[in-house]
Amino acid sequence: MYEFLLATAVGAERDALQRRADGLTVIVTGAGPAAAATGAAWVLASEPYKLALSVGIGGGFAPRAPIGSVVVSTRVVAADLGADSPEGFLPIEELGFAPHVEQPDEQWAARIGTALSQAGLQVVTGAVLTTTTVTGTAERTAELLARHPDAAAEGMEGYGVASAATMAELPFVEIRAISNVVGPRDRDSWRIGEAMDVLATVGQTLAALQAPGVA
Repeated sequence: MYEFLLATAVGAERDALQRRADGLTVIVTGAGPAAAATGAAWVLASEPYKLALSVGIGGGFAPRAPIGSVVVSTRVVAADLGADSPEGFLPIEELGFAPHVEQPDEQWAARIGTALSQAGLQVVTGAVLTTTTVTGTAERTAELLARHPDAAAEGMEGYGVASAATMAELPFVEIRAISNVVGPRDRDSWRIGEAMDVLATVGQTLAALQAPGVA
């Protein structure tokens, strides 16, 4: 049995994860929940794994998850999957036809969070929101936080990988290295390189966790 399957959106994230790590299985699915679900499901259907992870850089909700920190998921949310209405956004759960998706595994999340902290990273726990449109305004940031006060980070793939893991009956965790603040879009303030360095430490830590003999 393989140990961990790491799903990333782009090749740069894969390269960062593997920079200081040997033996990690990292796939590049493309951006967005549909691509992530398809890519992860394809691999999980063909090979046995112990744990599926959605890993990459992402936006952090200030002040909870500052730039340079790493978020380990307590839950994943399809934050913009639902219906618009005169009264506002209606999440898929309220519409009565939400797909069944298992939430992040608490034991694995705790083990990973502890290991990342011991590796010297600033670890934040909270909900990771999966969006198909990256947030770029203060108004949308406030609206998301009003619906999800436990939100720590935003990404585009976590819910998709979680869906694939649920179908494969595997535990799942999402990890986001924070490169920017969720809010008004300002590319000059993004710290992509710093977040990629965090991902390198994440990859090294996960490789050690999956090593034979590690409890």
